[in-house]
Amino acid sequence: MRPVILIPARMASARLPGKPLADICGKPMIVHVADRAREADCGPVAVATDDEAVFAAVADAGHRAVMTRDDHQSGSDRIFEALGALDPDGAHDSIVNVQGDLPTIDPADIRAALTPFSDPRCDIATLGVEITSESEKTNPNVVKIVGSPIGERLLRALYFTRATAPWGEGPLYHHVGLYAYRRAALERFVSLPPSVLEQRERLEQLRALEAGMSIHAAIIDSEPLGVDTQPDLERARALLA
Repeated sequence: MRPVILIPARMASARLPGKPLADICGKPMIVHVADRAREADCGPVAVATDDEAVFAAVADAGHRAVMTRDDHQSGSDRIFEALGALDPDGAHDSIVNVQGDLPTIDPADIRAALTPFSDPRCDIATLGVEITSESEKTNPNVVKIVGSPIGERLLRALYFTRATAPWGEGPLYHHVGLYAYRRAALERFVSLPPSVLEQRERLEQLRALEAGMSIHAAIIDSEPLGVDTQPDLERARALLA
């Protein structure tokens, strides 16, 4: 495989304004994410942004940045535009979309997102973590993967939901929103209109399932810290201090 890692970053965060440039131990958060992606050592890394200050911070830290339009509705749309600018000839056959608010992510987890592609039937790969907290099982902010085991620590996703599912005895899995796409799958995905279940659950990945695309999930050991609020930011600062 010939993957490229793309990190979408936008400044318009309602809960934590200016999030990509939030200082963590003397370094902007987006630079920490790019550092972790580089440490994954599975392909070149670039940040896709619509903000000149983010572009400059990334470039000053020695990473590559790409300016994109400011009207994208999702990170997948943004990275698709960046992919066309970075690699118009199609040298990279897979794309890892690492969210720009994961400054403490383990580089091994980024690599793990590519492991489902050993199965040629997989169009899109993602990550999951077994839920151990009872409160998370019923929390609608914790997205669950309903999947069928297809190997050791590997699921074929049948559905994603905010509800508690599946019913009955057995593990529940928290979806970690880091994706890898085969290039053709990303191109198809961004061309699709929002789907019925996507809009009902407010989960973009359901658009792919409703269109008949295959999503496989690698199970990792722990959930990466996503920085959405000021308390999250303080936790990230403590972890990286």
